[in-house]
Amino acid sequence: MWILYATGSAFFAGITSILAKCGIKKTDSDVATAIRTIVVLLFSWLMVLVAGSGSGIGEIDGKTMLFLVLSGIATGASWLCYFRALQVGDVNKVVTIDKSSTVLTILLALIFLREGLSIGKAVAVILIGAGTMLMITKKEGETNQQGEKKEWMLYAILSAVFASLTAILGKIGIEGVDSNLGTAIRTTVVLVMAWMMVGITGKHHQVKELKKKELIFIVLSGLATGASWLCYYRALQEGLASVVVPIDKLSILVTILFSWIVFHEKLSKKAAWGLVCIVAGTLLLVVI
Repeated sequence: MWILYATGSAFFAGITSILAKCGIKKTDSDVATAIRTIVVLLFSWLMVLVAGSGSGIGEIDGKTMLFLVLSGIATGASWLCYFRALQVGDVNKVVTIDKSSTVLTILLALIFLREGLSIGKAVAVILIGAGTMLMITKKEGETNQQGEKKEWMLYAILSAVFASLTAILGKIGIEGVDSNLGTAIRTTVVLVMAWMMVGITGKHHQVKELKKKELIFIVLSGLATGASWLCYYRALQEGLASVVVPIDKLSILVTILFSWIVFHEKLSKKAAWGLVCIVAGTLLLVVI
């Protein structure tokens, strides 16, 4: 069942990127992140009430709560970086770099969770790494329409790093804790962090200036994120982090499909081969 949950997480994560991109054309990415988090928070605690797991919060020990909070902080940092990158860069390239966090997650799982690194996993890591490089390399004759600005790449890389930390900290933090309750607690941390960022940067006045159409897309992306999270952490609780994370990263297929339909972003031959490498490496991690 955890493989089905991981697959559901991949689908919802894939459409999240598209919906979010539609919602941050003019809206500041930090403000959008803060608003989306409200939606995810409501969604998360609703599932806690439905599952009847709210009473378990008093049974969480200090160590578990610490890792849940740390996981939430890492998630918040990843979101802020990711949606900033998404706002200024192409969906295909930003998502590709973000999904490369699989490689780092496998290495961290090896170190901290004692999940072994077989020859098959090593080959998969190489395929995913090579595929990522092929997908983010510029096409021949392609010019940077925004000059030599590489801001999106920096934020995308940071997003991948924090996403990897999220997976490891989350795996440790949800041992013995209901996955719905763990997700809700982490989301609460993300909410506080996101609105603190909005307040510190003085962007709170922009909330009143949001366009209705973009607000709708931001809310929808929040709902998709909530569904993805609930599936993801349920899968993470029952399965291996080094397998759950790669399946979740297959959301790149959903994102690329919809980015072609909605934003008309096409893949070059080199990028298409890169995508094949990433998918092959990901599937190899699932079957070994």
